[in-house]
Amino acid sequence: MVAPLKLGIAGLGTVGAEVVRLIETQARVLAGRSGRGIRVVAVTARSKAKKRSVDLRGVEWVKDPLALATHPGIDCFVELMGGAGDPALAAVEAALNAGKSVVTANKALLAKHGLKLAKAAEKHGGALNFEAAVGAAIPVIKTLREGLAGTGISRVYGILNGTCNYILTRMEQEGLSFAECLKDAQRLGYAEANPSFDVDGHDTAQKLAILASLAFGTKVAQSAVYVEGISSIAPEDLRAAADLGYRVKLLGVAVRTATGIEQRVHPTMVPKSSSIAQVMGVTNAVTIDGEGIPPITLVGPGAGEQRPRPPWWPTSPTLRAASAPIRSAGRSRSCATPGRRRWSATRAATTSASWRAISPARRPRSRPGSPSRRFRSSRSCSVIPMAGSRRQMARRCPCPSF
Repeated sequence: MVAPLKLGIAGLGTVGAEVVRLIETQARVLAGRSGRGIRVVAVTARSKAKKRSVDLRGVEWVKDPLALATHPGIDCFVELMGGAGDPALAAVEAALNAGKSVVTANKALLAKHGLKLAKAAEKHGGALNFEAAVGAAIPVIKTLREGLAGTGISRVYGILNGTCNYILTRMEQEGLSFAECLKDAQRLGYAEANPSFDVDGHDTAQKLAILASLAFGTKVAQSAVYVEGISSIAPEDLRAAADLGYRVKLLGVAVRTATGIEQRVHPTMVPKSSSIAQVMGVTNAVTIDGEGIPPITLVGPGAGEQRPRPPWWPTSPTLRAASAPIRSAGRSRSCATPGRRRWSATRAATTSASWRAISPARRPRSRPGSPSRRFRSSRSCSVIPMAGSRRQMARRCPCPSF
């Protein structure tokens, strides 16, 4: 009989508490799917005294994340704290260096330190799983790493921030200003008190950098993503786009070109007939273009504290960590099994020549705080200035349909 997988969870916010609850209430189902039991044996969070919706009796409380990461009684460290630096970085590094598997929902950490963490996972034989870090409830990481492992990916693009999509949807449907929609999004819990990280496009840029690394086998390079936000968009812009048969979405786009990998985030005019244009509200969507396959679009829930949060976002990669030794005893358990599309240190080091072909001087840089009032098509067509007549706009946009 296989021993249960013993988890240590760092972070007991909305998602962390729900993961604990789900593992407790769905224990039999999860064991059947993974081939072994899964138990939460230790946790840590900022406050031990805080009231939570889950019963933690019988679960050990550890004083800090670093102590939990190296706890001898856990097999897998689940990081749900957030942040690109410590304590999340130190704790994840410590767990990987101790040979433990790690599950994280921390996109900021992966976008900045992903390659270093992947090297640690491979060196010490642990798994680094991060399905919950990109696309909310959309299983896009697994699709790229496993489902499309034998497919040459040419482009990945999508709506990766539900807050921005909600604001643009309200502006289009109700003719409200950006400021009015943002205020309402904050009231509903879709936007933070300081929303700049979302509306300026940097949240999307972090997620896009991770997707590009998986799709094209390159190093994660968030600083190389060109970024424009949506704060300069006015209702008049959306009406002008609608008259031309387009809808405006904030897209993250990663494209393989002859000179390297192009990564950009900006408001984009998409044909209303396209699948991505039908995604409204706080919903996210990712489309993958590949050789020999039609475009694949994955759609799922996005932002919002008041929306029901599927607690299985981080649980899915936890199941993967649980079943890995059973599926193939002794097989390498780095970011994915051999032969599958994976984000590994070896792959990144040997396949990043196309990215290095773009010299630092030519790499697009983020320009936070100064978004220009323009849209781009998702392909390599010309920039469409919002100034000028609608006839001029139509003439300058030879962009084909998605």
